[in-house]
Amino acid sequence: MLRIEEAYKQFNNGFLALENINLDIAEGEIVSLVGTSGCGKSTLLRIISGLDVPTSGQVYIDREPITKPHPAIGVVFQEPRLMPWLNVRDNVRFGLDTVPKVRRERLTETILDRVGLSNFACALPRQLSGGMAQRVAIARALVTNPAILLLDEPFSALDAFIRSALQNHLLEIWEYDRPTMVLVTHDLEEALVLSDRVIVMRGNPGHIYQEFRLDLPRPRKRTDLKFQQWKEKLLDAIDLSTQTQVPLFSTQT
Repeated sequence: MLRIEEAYKQFNNGFLALENINLDIAEGEIVSLVGTSGCGKSTLLRIISGLDVPTSGQVYIDREPITKPHPAIGVVFQEPRLMPWLNVRDNVRFGLDTVPKVRRERLTETILDRVGLSNFACALPRQLSGGMAQRVAIARALVTNPAILLLDEPFSALDAFIRSALQNHLLEIWEYDRPTMVLVTHDLEEALVLSDRVIVMRGNPGHIYQEFRLDLPRPRKRTDLKFQQWKEKLLDAIDLSTQTQVPLFSTQT
């Protein structure tokens, strides 16, 4: 269980980025954070990851407080952030230096196979397409078998076709170990394809505005009527979240 209790974040310049964030995310659940720019989605993800700390409040994994990066948490950023002097295999196993060699090699080759990059293990980052580089980043985050995987707009820099393919591939990879996933995205279709639950955030300061528990069976087709109806619901919620006069929080299906 991932739990966020009464988290606030105020920066040194006095800007209040987040207020009163309370959220429980179950083991194996996929949750997307959506909302207009500046509503604190990425700040919240950094706090969950331990890369940043809340001004007050706390994040817990199974009752253990998170105050710094934790081995149970993997992170995938918008940019792959690969080390250009290392090949694909070495980028993936970079964080396994304390693992015995035989197990390290087995873990690396297994995850490379899962992301479909076994044939590119010796390639350098400059030889990869954008989609392949992001698959390396996902493999690097998953090779340690984290309980929680955080993704900050991981496919936003890719074209629509590659983005759609990687969304589906991410779900295939998730099926192996079913880590809890928390995704920040501006793409509502991406949120609908991937998520069990969608959290709409609202800014100035950022807080949870509305949440939706999806009842769409997988695999999900973007052209299905029910999928499109859910997209309309999210669009309405995003539009409403830009209005400041009426606070709202509810769970809908």
